[in-house]
Amino acid sequence: MSKFVFVTGGVVSSLGKGITVASLGRLLTSRGLKVSVLKFDPYLNVDPGTMSPFQHGEIFVTDDGGQCDLDLGHYERFIDTNLTKDSNITSGKIYWSILSRERRGGYDGGTVQVIPHVTNEIKDRIWSLAKSSDADVILVEIGGTVGDIEGLPFLEAIRQFRMDVGRESSLFIHVTLIPYVAAAKELKTKPTQHSVKELRSIGIQPDVIVCRSEAPITEEIRAKVALFCNVEERAVIPNPDVESIYEIPLCFAEARLDEIVLEKLNLTAGPADLESWRELVSKIKGLRDQVEVGIVGKYVSLPDAYLSAAEALRHAGFHHGVEVAVRWIEAEDLERGRLEVLEGLDGILVPGGFGHRGVEGKIKAAQYAREHRVPFFGISLGMQCAAIDLARHVLGLEGAGSVEFGSCAHPVISFLPGCPEVTGLEGSMRIGTYTCQIQPGSRSAACYGESIVQERHRNRYGLNQQYVESLVGAGMRVAGLSSEGLVEIIELEDHPWFVGTLFHPEFKSRPTRPHPLFAGYIGAILENRKG
Repeated sequence: MSKFVFVTGGVVSSLGKGITVASLGRLLTSRGLKVSVLKFDPYLNVDPGTMSPFQHGEIFVTDDGGQCDLDLGHYERFIDTNLTKDSNITSGKIYWSILSRERRGGYDGGTVQVIPHVTNEIKDRIWSLAKSSDADVILVEIGGTVGDIEGLPFLEAIRQFRMDVGRESSLFIHVTLIPYVAAAKELKTKPTQHSVKELRSIGIQPDVIVCRSEAPITEEIRAKVALFCNVEERAVIPNPDVESIYEIPLCFAEARLDEIVLEKLNLTAGPADLESWRELVSKIKGLRDQVEVGIVGKYVSLPDAYLSAAEALRHAGFHHGVEVAVRWIEAEDLERGRLEVLEGLDGILVPGGFGHRGVEGKIKAAQYAREHRVPFFGISLGMQCAAIDLARHVLGLEGAGSVEFGSCAHPVISFLPGCPEVTGLEGSMRIGTYTCQIQPGSRSAACYGESIVQERHRNRYGLNQQYVESLVGAGMRVAGLSSEGLVEIIELEDHPWFVGTLFHPEFKSRPTRPHPLFAGYIGAILENRKG
């Protein structure tokens, strides 16, 4: 039978519950345990697929086509596992399931209520993941903060869950804030005390409290939190600000969080093997050289909108022993002609996305990279923009564009087969993992070192087959094809690095194992800089 760890948050949002879960998962897997993760999001959207990145950050895609919270990216990167859409459940999914069943007469005419029907559905999702994953430990993160009205059914469900499985099979961790008041030059525990009081008022007593702070937590503070929050002093775990998020598992190991969890869950496991992780952190701290890559997007005021792409760049930097500094570039600035913001960059990356806003700026970024021989990486929409630039400025096809943005003289980018011709949010997509055949002799083949790869997609548009031959004549190489013959990767032959992918390689990058294309991209940047 699986063991269950529930992680809640209090005081304020964005405390790093996802990183806490991911770091604990890293520690447990380093001891040989099989870990799976479940994130509950209390919002009523069925998934974040139609949500603005301003609201939610990036949409992370799983192998089976789940559109998920960005925390699943942290889980996969730290634990080095591939999760499924069953690892992210929203209130919308819960209520959709219940109301669909009610409409079919599934409750035999009974009144459908939050307790027991909603809470039972939540518990069923936990049991379902435990069964399908066959994991030793299931880590469950409850989104939002204690006190949020929309989160109450989830907190009630996990309170009941402990009654169902017992104390030796369940553990509650509460992540909370210890603010530093500069005027008083003190860390304050009162917000944590009130947060735990709120949690206890609904029947949940945390077993472990993880204390986020910008200043080091003293033994005096730990003792005070333990006393007023009714936990063991050793179970008050400091989580201060660090230079890199990848240091946090080692901070938790030093505080013996994994030992406490194993003891309280009555679990036996081998010693932690964190050698590779320590080497990673040591490498990060030892980076001396730096390259600068510009990410061109329309949500750059919220970097979480492109979190996986930025992390994949950093992973590749770790691999090559350099720090990758990201310059966030607003695509609409390029539309206004402010191309000087691209000057001095070692590389330019245009990530995926939808919608017409900023697209002309992204096309200008691709054109600038092509003409100035700046290493370029285009992902999904970024690849489409690169193809449009070639059609317009090399082939001379005036009016070349994409059907996504309305009718155009030359629809170089068209709907993918199987995607209905719907440009609104409701249109279906080619999403999840698909096979790509890498073409021999290409730059991509040199990066992958294999001819068949599996990559994750989230797109509705791709290269129009009617224009492929003309674009190849203009210097484009088709470096990757799907099993259906769709163009998956394009390259420019006479360029330091100019690669565009229909898929999203950033979702499969790991800090200890960067994605081959990102590793190749940073390698090409270093070679180009030498030249």
